[in-house]
Amino acid sequence: MTIPMSLLIARNLSKFHGADEIFSGLNVDIAAGARIALVGPNGAGKTTLINVLAGIDLPTAGSVSSARGLRLSFLPQRPELVGGHSLWQEQLKAFGALRDMEAQLAELERTLGDAERFEAALERYGPLQAEFERLGGYNYETRIKMVLSGLGFTADEYDRPLPELSGGQKTRALLARNLLEEPDLLVLDEPTNHLDISAVEWLEKHLASFSGAVLAVSHDRYFIDHFARTVWEIEHCRLQTYRGNYSQYVRQRDHVRETIQQQYEQQQQFIKKERDYIRRHMGSRWTAQAKGRQKKLETMKKRGAIIESGPRMRRKMFVDMGDISRSGDEVIVARELKIGYDSASPLLKLPDILVLRGETVAIVGPNGVGKSTLLKTLSGDLPALAGELRLGAQVTAGYFAQAHEGLAAEKTLVDEILDVKLMPLSQARDWLGRFLFSGDDVFRPVSSLSGGERGRLALAKLALRGANLLLLDEPTNHLDVDSQEVLQAVLAGFSGTILLASHDRYLIDALATQVWEISPGQLSICDGGYQRYLRERNRRLAAPAVKSAHEPDEANRQRRKGPARYREKKRGLSPYEVARRTAELEARIQALEADISEISAQLDGASLAGDAGKVRVLGEAYSRAESDLEAALEEWGGFLD
Repeated sequence: MTIPMSLLIARNLSKFHGADEIFSGLNVDIAAGARIALVGPNGAGKTTLINVLAGIDLPTAGSVSSARGLRLSFLPQRPELVGGHSLWQEQLKAFGALRDMEAQLAELERTLGDAERFEAALERYGPLQAEFERLGGYNYETRIKMVLSGLGFTADEYDRPLPELSGGQKTRALLARNLLEEPDLLVLDEPTNHLDISAVEWLEKHLASFSGAVLAVSHDRYFIDHFARTVWEIEHCRLQTYRGNYSQYVRQRDHVRETIQQQYEQQQQFIKKERDYIRRHMGSRWTAQAKGRQKKLETMKKRGAIIESGPRMRRKMFVDMGDISRSGDEVIVARELKIGYDSASPLLKLPDILVLRGETVAIVGPNGVGKSTLLKTLSGDLPALAGELRLGAQVTAGYFAQAHEGLAAEKTLVDEILDVKLMPLSQARDWLGRFLFSGDDVFRPVSSLSGGERGRLALAKLALRGANLLLLDEPTNHLDVDSQEVLQAVLAGFSGTILLASHDRYLIDALATQVWEISPGQLSICDGGYQRYLRERNRRLAAPAVKSAHEPDEANRQRRKGPARYREKKRGLSPYEVARRTAELEARIQALEADISEISAQLDGASLAGDAGKVRVLGEAYSRAESDLEAALEEWGGFLD
């Protein structure tokens, strides 16, 4: 068995901020091709650790060593892209060496027109062109388009200057450049924060074929399940390694904690029994036995064999939605509903809708198609443009806004709680304590809170309202994994009705009884959970491919002519269908490019060997592969127009 080479090794790594210990004594190895997810509660030191490993920050003690010539790309949570150049020009930075070769080739082509320098230029041109082609010099612009499209950029954004991009767009822009650089080690800090589900799915597929190693900090449990083969958990200044993805990590973690707790309890019972024996028999005729047992306990303590405590448990949110009244069976009824901000051009037209008590509806779709607008309309914060909308008997709605607009920046946390329900100050502080706010934190102004803290405060207010209809807009945004797990468990046990707009596929998969998919201008309903929705979506996407497989070759050739056919098809597909077909084409393009490269190498060998028969066969294969690549690129380009 071949042991993967270590790309990066850290030994006895420690980091302190002043007197505060962030972590200490950490030993980690990152092997070639590794897929590592770094998890832990907010404030545990995840970002600090990857900054040290990536060389952005220095450790207080210990060492980090890397393989010679290691190519590392790093994505921080808040990248600082400087300069007035465009998004496209930022991506070109990933191909600096190729573009230098391209410029040399262009200069040599001009030189070939000079008869006196023709021979010398031709001698240099051939090997340089071969190397340029081997490194992908003729398709790097296509690769840029593929990656930008996968991460949610449109062609009309390519020329936008960096200063005009939002923070989320800058993060995606740097992530795109990192992927295009194809480094040996890709270090990512919360790469899915600004991606919708379609873009995250594309990233998962891209990482599946990425040959380098990946170390990613993430709170996206579904993403970790799909990409990780190892999980590093950092807590209480220590790091523990688990093999497998997120689901496997959770099972192992819980088993380890249960085992430690059992061992601790058993040892405590043993020690209590021994000390009781020593106390009762010291000074009696069994003194010798009592002294022997006392010496045994002392030896255990000296050797560190006594477990001082059970597993250290993290502080977790304690969410209690309280007693809620029972609503009528029909919770939401809508007919011919149109929503948006301009009656002349509604953002969304809904089919007739009936939501029954006890259901959990997951609302999915790309950013900007109207998920938040729909929830605001259902909550009554935004009037409908047309149609009928009715909440059922005894329905009390509670709305959790994605941007937490209901929080007043100048108020304290306690003020926010008392605005919802009058109670003694001590009770309000206890309530906030359930959501991990303790001590003087409860008197902080809302303006000083982080994104995760604002989310926990909004949940604390929501839980006090006694609502039996929860309208939740991205409730797990900025929450660490532990808080996500707690919220998921609470929502799973909630006896009311839930409408959930979220990119958190792990949460959707666990809770949804039906899925509403929003695409520009319309909404479609899938009765059933997330897995059924995925099967139906994939069936829709596969249907055109199944049909084309049985069509005559001439019809297939006609379909390849011109991107207009695919622009027409694109308008009839949902964004998810477009993303799915685009991802399939990207995978085929990569495979065909690899085939062409391999065939080209074999052709060179056959030519040198003088094997005419093999050259002919390989030449035909090369032509077919090029034709297939041209067709795939043409179809793929049609989706970008």
